[in-house]
Amino acid sequence: MFSRISFVTLSALAVLATATNPPVTTTVTVTAPAPTGTSIPASQCNVSGLQCCNSVQAANSSAVSGILALLSVVVQDVSALVGVNCSPITAVGIAGNQCSAQPVCCSNNDFHGVVAIGCTPINVNA
Repeated sequence: MFSRISFVTLSALAVLATATNPPVTTTVTVTAPAPTGTSIPASQCNVSGLQCCNSVQAANSSAVSGILALLSVVVQDVSALVGVNCSPITAVGIAGNQCSAQPVCCSNNDFHGVVAIGCTPINVNA
């Protein structure tokens, strides 16, 4: 009987202890290349960097900076282009890989499609 009460008490204390500790956040610092203002041919982009993003804006824009803050991401170059809600383009010119939004080449795609950092617009027809 005493062992059951001890087990229940210890279990309750363990749950309480984990519930009161705030989650640990990690800040990722990313240095992205400055935007060039012109598009590049898709052939000049590493295939893993090809993304189709619903929106592409500067890191210091209000919409993007809010998303980056929620993800605890710090971008060194605030004028770097950031793609929002992105999906990879696996091959250019193949049916099923059409991008109806903004095709870009990004240097950091480690945020599961939420954002892609260091983006440059690409020309999929070049």
